[in-house]
Amino acid sequence: MSSSSPPPELVCPAGSLPALKAAVDHGADAVYIGLKNETNARNFPGLNFDEISARAGIQYARQRGRKVFMAINTYAQGVDITRWTRGIDQAADLGVDAVILADIGLMRYAAQRHPGLRLHMSVQSSATNYEAVNLAHELFGVQRAVLPRVLTLDQVRHVIEHTPVQIEVFGFGSLCVMVEGRCLLSSYATGESPNTHGVCSPAKYVRWEEGAAALDARLNGVLIDRYAKDEPAGYPTLCKGRFAVQDETYYALEEPTSLNVITMLPQIMAMGVSAIKVEGRQRSPAYVAQVTQALRAALDAAAHDGARYNVKPAWQQALGKVAEGQQQTLGAYSRPWR
Repeated sequence: MSSSSPPPELVCPAGSLPALKAAVDHGADAVYIGLKNETNARNFPGLNFDEISARAGIQYARQRGRKVFMAINTYAQGVDITRWTRGIDQAADLGVDAVILADIGLMRYAAQRHPGLRLHMSVQSSATNYEAVNLAHELFGVQRAVLPRVLTLDQVRHVIEHTPVQIEVFGFGSLCVMVEGRCLLSSYATGESPNTHGVCSPAKYVRWEEGAAALDARLNGVLIDRYAKDEPAGYPTLCKGRFAVQDETYYALEEPTSLNVITMLPQIMAMGVSAIKVEGRQRSPAYVAQVTQALRAALDAAAHDGARYNVKPAWQQALGKVAEGQQQTLGAYSRPWR
């Protein structure tokens, strides 16, 4: 890759107006936000945007030459889809730079009702091949697709080589054991799926029970984890709980860890990836600022230095401090056994 190659767009999370400002101030090219309801996949109390805060955030970003995307990335329910369609109408009225959709029915609605609105295909669509991406492009004019975090670098490259659609991949943030958009664990425990209600562990089902020697974390009565008095306690999700299996207690499905591709940026950029995405609309403005700043510096260095690119320890230290479980991984991008 030549030293003159521009870096991919850095797309950062904003679960609140302070987080949006933190992302913009620390180098994000674009931020993605959601509404205060189940139309978005980070539907936590106290997070997300109403019309007033959304307009303020869009104005703040635009004044600084940055973009704002609206995530309406859960699946509309047949009983009443108006909340989702109203969300698309509201996004168009606000003048967002793109709306991120998972539901193809909503893609159809957006394409027909708001033909000038740019559409991005959410990771929740589970588009793991170029045929799915191209179909959304041909039918609804989708211009960018976010790929699930289960593809290898070769598989990502294969998609890019066979589609005119821009491809966005995750660069940092919490990992999930499932292919995004296909998880049923939450609905098994609570009856509410993240695809329909926007949260894989709805706060109303979360209970913390403090005992004499330990802190229990439960999801709708299911014991997810038990923490010692001096042990950091994470938010309970089924996939990252510790369970007793054949007389051993451990992370039976997945350990808490964060994807971090900072060492592989030159390879990812050389494939023609259009955007690098950061997970974490449920995280604090401090998290957003720290991750954005580190990735901004790394992306600019990778674009400028090419083959001479080296990861600075300060970047890794900054990202390590906010990694889930204080652990980092290359995820599916690194498959040495292949």
